[in-house]
Amino acid sequence: MWWFQQGLSFLPSALVIWTAAAFIFSYITAITLHHVDPVLPYISDTGTVAPEKCLFGAMLNIAAVLCVATIYVRYKQVHALNPEENRIIRLNKAGLVLGLLSCLGLSLVANFQKTTFFAVHVCGAVLTFGMGSLYMFVQTILSYQMQPKIHGKQVFWIRLLLVIWCGVSAFSMLTCSSLLYNGSFGADIVQKLHWNPEDKGYVLHMITTAAEWSMSLSFFGFFLTYIRDFQKISLRVEATLHGLTLYDTAPCPVNNERTWLLSRD
Repeated sequence: MWWFQQGLSFLPSALVIWTAAAFIFSYITAITLHHVDPVLPYISDTGTVAPEKCLFGAMLNIAAVLCVATIYVRYKQVHALNPEENRIIRLNKAGLVLGLLSCLGLSLVANFQKTTFFAVHVCGAVLTFGMGSLYMFVQTILSYQMQPKIHGKQVFWIRLLLVIWCGVSAFSMLTCSSLLYNGSFGADIVQKLHWNPEDKGYVLHMITTAAEWSMSLSFFGFFLTYIRDFQKISLRVEATLHGLTLYDTAPCPVNNERTWLLSRD
């Protein structure tokens, strides 16, 4: 059996591969059509102009669904492993909420381009990166709380390093973007898709975009650490019959007969 056939390890794998493909395909399309500069554009800039914005939006919406599924499965796994630990239960619920908010932000970023709905786009980016960073931090704390009985120390240290990487990238992006968009470099900077080294704010722009790409890579690395954990989870869906027909009549007893729809053992 291949590694991606074990348990639900295909979920985080599909999430990372699909999201990376969304970034790469929209980037290639945008630079081929000369809509953005090839050197470190904003990720969202590669999905601002048609036709790449259509591809960017559609693929990131699917990525948001995969992210919701991955975060929920992780929540159920931690809940099952720690049924009576109140501290872990609270952290697990907080992680679920933060993760779902991050997924909502990803969908907003995908569907509201910064050149048309800048305020909504920024809110989506804050939810995606801000809540996503907090989600990673909470999951790292959970990894620490569950070691060594459930989690190994190696997994915790890897996740901690990824969280530090994410934090440094987030601080750099927040600092430089605040300086870049404070109004000192012109009012049309929001609409700008092409930058030259002679432009004012070019260095800040490059640091901001590099930090954004770096932060995205830290997210990818973090979700890839779920693969080993998800190999130990199985999914099984069942349909329970409450009657022998599909008409709106009184339910008929069926002796609790169940039909399995999907089983992964």
